[in-house]
Amino acid sequence: MVEIHCIVNPASRDGICGKRWPQISEQLVAAGFTVHFQMTKEVGHAGHLAWDLRQNGVSDLIVAVGGDGTTHEVASALRGSDIPMGIIPYGSGNDYAITQGIPRDDLSAAISILKDGVDRRCAAWRLEGFAAEATKNYPAPQANVWDGEPEREGTVVRWVFLESDAGITSAVSRAKLARAKWIKGNLKYTYLGITTIPFWPRRKVWLKLDDKEAEIVDLTMFAATTGETFGGGYKVCPGVSPVDQKGSLVFAPRLSRLRMLMLMGPVKKGKHIGKWGIFQRQANRIEIKPVNKKGVAQDQPFGKDTWVQADGEPCIIAPATLDWQRDQLLVRGAIKVNWA
Repeated sequence: MVEIHCIVNPASRDGICGKRWPQISEQLVAAGFTVHFQMTKEVGHAGHLAWDLRQNGVSDLIVAVGGDGTTHEVASALRGSDIPMGIIPYGSGNDYAITQGIPRDDLSAAISILKDGVDRRCAAWRLEGFAAEATKNYPAPQANVWDGEPEREGTVVRWVFLESDAGITSAVSRAKLARAKWIKGNLKYTYLGITTIPFWPRRKVWLKLDDKEAEIVDLTMFAATTGETFGGGYKVCPGVSPVDQKGSLVFAPRLSRLRMLMLMGPVKKGKHIGKWGIFQRQANRIEIKPVNKKGVAQDQPFGKDTWVQADGEPCIIAPATLDWQRDQLLVRGAIKVNWA
């Protein structure tokens, strides 16, 4: 019997993950695993559980059972180690599972990958910026020992294994923390988009890529990812993979509110690059700062908050930096993925 340690988020997929865990566990045992598991109790708990396993010398496969948020927390605590991370996708998006070739709706196939898949070293973005305020039941981000020390005083560090974005998309995610709790599944994001976009305040930002000259640009959205999709299969960053030599940024300049709503269709298929001034560029370092009315970049949060996400969590406020770091995490994925 092969031992695995599962970190289970019972709240994932609107509580279905917790209800289905007994059946999931039975299938794991039937596949030949000795299953040790722990349930998460709150935001951030999965990271602490994975870190404790790491500190206690566990070298077996550690499996994130839940959505991209659960995967992010487990991955953050395992980053930089030789402990492989597996995934049983039971969230609403599960885009990191998509990137690793793990099916979202076939439990037997996902378990087969845990047993016979391939371990690959994958990249991550190091995100550093100012902590967003707590809202509703979502706490302000705190420093984690496994994330490392910030480079400047007053900031926090997060590692991004799937995607980081800012602009209208992070505003919609921020709204999710406080509104539309009664709506389930992807319909929630549609509702939040329709009710957030018409009222989202416009803003300019200072943007610098690598050592190129910084620009003051109108911001609708930018996204930096380790795979092609996020948001439940939307092909936001075409061609990107977690083994790329360089990072990649997709940037949408000022779009009309109608075009923001119309953008969902092209993004779903990855047909948005080159449309309405949207561009994609390689960059290993991305810096974003708010600007004042005179167009001067600010080194502290200023004006309307521009939230920056870490794997779907709008926990950071600009000014912020993103640095592409290769070979950060050992992930067990499918034997065949479209990027390897």
